[in-house]
Amino acid sequence: MFKEFKEFAMKGNLVDMAVAFIMGGAFGKIVTSFVNDIVMPPLGMLLGKVDFSKLFIDLSGQGHPTLDAAKAAGAATLNYGVFLNAVVDFLIVALVMFIVIKQMNKLRRPAPAAAPTTKECPYCLSTVPLKAVRCPNCTSEIK
Repeated sequence: MFKEFKEFAMKGNLVDMAVAFIMGGAFGKIVTSFVNDIVMPPLGMLLGKVDFSKLFIDLSGQGHPTLDAAKAAGAATLNYGVFLNAVVDFLIVALVMFIVIKQMNKLRRPAPAAAPTTKECPYCLSTVPLKAVRCPNCTSEIK
């Protein structure tokens, strides 16, 4: 098992995966900032000056005026505004990943077709090796 792991790590797959993980984390932070600071404020303005990050339901029943006040009091809350921001984050990341993968698939060259190694006998329609001059089934000469 150690030998397999060593081969895996030495091929560069582990390093590639680590770099992709770090880049994904950094990209996630950028998208979160984009959603919280650029997308959601104008959307909130269009929907009646709503700050999505402050939307919550107070489960304690004490009627806290803000999310910060509810958190300071230790009240249980459903922070659906934060959840909406996370959903928008996910949708943007999913869209970008879709576009990237689609472009990579376009750039990927199709594998060259393998050269045929057999041909068909014109008389009995059986498969024979490409270099054969006589069919092994019907003994006809193949040109």
